[in-house]
Amino acid sequence: MVVLSNAAAAVLLPAARPGARLKDVAPAWLSAAHDVLRTPGLEASRPLSGVMGARSFEAHPSVQADGSVVWWLVDDTDHRLVREALTVERERTAFLAEASNMLLSSLNLGRCMGVTAQLAAEYLADAALVVAPSRGRRMPVVTSLRGASPTTKHEAADPNDVPGLSEALRGFPPVPSRWIDPGGAPRWMVPEDFGPVGSIVITPLPGHGVPAGALILLRRSDTMAFTQNEEVFAQLFAARAGAAMSAARLYAEQAAITDVLMQELLPPTLHQICGIDFAGGYRPSADHERVGGDFYDVHPAAVEGEASLVALGDVCGKGLEAAVLTGKIRNTLQALLPMADDHQRMISLLNTALLTSHHTRFATLVLASAVRNGSDVELRLTSAGHPPPLILRKNGTVEEADTSGTLVGALPHATARTAALTLSPGESCVLYTDGITEAKGGLTGDSQFGEDRLKRALGQCGGMPAESIVEHVQMLAAQWVGHRPHDDMAVVVIAAPRTHHLTAVSGHTRGRFTS
Repeated sequence: MVVLSNAAAAVLLPAARPGARLKDVAPAWLSAAHDVLRTPGLEASRPLSGVMGARSFEAHPSVQADGSVVWWLVDDTDHRLVREALTVERERTAFLAEASNMLLSSLNLGRCMGVTAQLAAEYLADAALVVAPSRGRRMPVVTSLRGASPTTKHEAADPNDVPGLSEALRGFPPVPSRWIDPGGAPRWMVPEDFGPVGSIVITPLPGHGVPAGALILLRRSDTMAFTQNEEVFAQLFAARAGAAMSAARLYAEQAAITDVLMQELLPPTLHQICGIDFAGGYRPSADHERVGGDFYDVHPAAVEGEASLVALGDVCGKGLEAAVLTGKIRNTLQALLPMADDHQRMISLLNTALLTSHHTRFATLVLASAVRNGSDVELRLTSAGHPPPLILRKNGTVEEADTSGTLVGALPHATARTAALTLSPGESCVLYTDGITEAKGGLTGDSQFGEDRLKRALGQCGGMPAESIVEHVQMLAAQWVGHRPHDDMAVVVIAAPRTHHLTAVSGHTRGRFTS
């Protein structure tokens, strides 16, 4: 029973007069707390809280000596609103952090669009669409319903038919959602079985200088419309999503450009040219790289009966910077092909070209001119600071070509001595870079593969086809270094093919020869 109520209580609870039953004049949460407090063995949790009208209160009991209870009610509406706002802000901050991690975990544009649509549908709306700038007559659109996987389509739609979409795709600030008529949403924008649309938010996805697209949020008619705070939060999310999509698009464009440029830097695939067998192999210093400082090229003779030119070289350093200079050297040698019969002149002109460039790197290389003469192959070999080529005879003997010279790109003048020799059918000339001979490995891990070991390995390849010799050398070098760091490795084999096919294969199967 109510014993006493002061003026403030009378304003809050007008019916709480002395003699009235508490449960008839007070809210249920307060009456229940009083019953618990008065029941022996039970104690009400302190403080208690509940709602009266539009306000919330904390109730603090004070038990008097006569057993009566005084309830002090403290208005904590403002504190509750602050706590709720802080909780919402913490949830939003956690969501933005999680979204940033998920968006930045991939540089695939399609995945970024899918993650953006899915996160927006789960947290911000009942459905979300990510619209990318149109390429041609169709717009890439990723749609996601809450609880479902995103789907991708290319819509032949005009963004001007949707208020605010064309502006968002151009990076303009979003229009308020109250300006967009949900009933005017085109069919392509509303997912199947979604039902009536109650409210729409369209916000741009800002990119790095260029808009990344637009984000469309949809809520059903039976869901509360977007508030102004929710629209602002959607823009914060869109800013992060747009940055991730822009980074993914930029990465895709750079990757495409890199692939195009890389094709010009990759070593060529070698085969038989003008009756001479050529084979080559290349392994960059790092598994994730495709090019480096080692290179080789074979330039077929322009006129039948003239010599084909082989160039194999090693640029100081490794990685992309070395690959850039490698490309310049290869292009310069290509331009010097009209004077390919004069190795010394080619080396001198290449040396001058490197000295006048902004590069501070130097290179070593070896030139080989090969021409078929009957069943033999006539060779002219010129080394410019490079390890001399090795000649593999039919009987397994390995000889060093008598050629030497100064490296290119470091000294005012580059000189070289040319060696001439002949390969009989089944014999080969092996050009290689020091990445093979200087490769460290073995049992101790710090022993070099060395020229002697390379010669012994080649001595076991007498009479083998050019491709097999390349594969054998690469296999031994790879086994030697294991997983240890190593320099770029390149090897080229020039072979005089055998002239008589085995009769058992009717003379048409490649590689089946007698001497």
